[in-house]
Amino acid sequence: MTEQIYNSDAYIKELDSKVVDVQNDYIVLDKTIFFPGGGGQPNDLGSIFIDNQEVKVEKVSWQDGNIAHFINDNNFKVGDLIKSKIDWGRRFKLMRTHTALHILCGVIWRDYQAAVTGGNMEPLKGRMDFEFPSLSAELTEEIEKKVNVEVQEDREITVDFLPREEAFQIPDLIRTKVNLLPESLKIIRTINIHGLDLQADGGTHVSSTLKVGKIKITGHESKGKINKRIRIAILDN
Repeated sequence: MTEQIYNSDAYIKELDSKVVDVQNDYIVLDKTIFFPGGGGQPNDLGSIFIDNQEVKVEKVSWQDGNIAHFINDNNFKVGDLIKSKIDWGRRFKLMRTHTALHILCGVIWRDYQAAVTGGNMEPLKGRMDFEFPSLSAELTEEIEKKVNVEVQEDREITVDFLPREEAFQIPDLIRTKVNLLPESLKIIRTINIHGLDLQADGGTHVSSTLKVGKIKITGHESKGKINKRIRIAILDN
């Protein structure tokens, strides 16, 4: 399986690695900094360089248990040594957005005990659905103030990897209405916003809440009897 460098350090922008498999429209590397998408976070984009030639990575996803890097011109062969470079501007925006959604989730769980029922994101904007019976403009204004207080607290954010049995001893580790972690997953990756939020998660995040920027709630709507959607945008401080 491809070593997932982004899992332990989301700030690595370039990486030397080796081609271990070649298919018609994608290659597999022994290790990668490209996030393959999941949990509402889109996959990374970027480039692969070989012999000073640049090949654009157009999509990254899981294929048969490995991370596939999809490219147009596939003249690679097994054993080739390459350099990967992610589109850092896009990645960092997604990191800020993903962390913002965790801050939102942490505040809503702490203060309103509302579980998450869905979510999605693009660079600097996203949405999250919660099990709220009702949601007013006044309440969303209150939530917006609370999440930005947490941003300014500059809370440290760390990654950990725990055996499944140990991880599931943590109260409220799963914030979604349904536990989406497969039984086959024996090591659980967690994201800890210290003092606010601790969740199982597979995406990339910034290293502190202050790096997110200002969180603006841009709208809310009802998606069902007890399913309410909150939309956010991420602004520079």
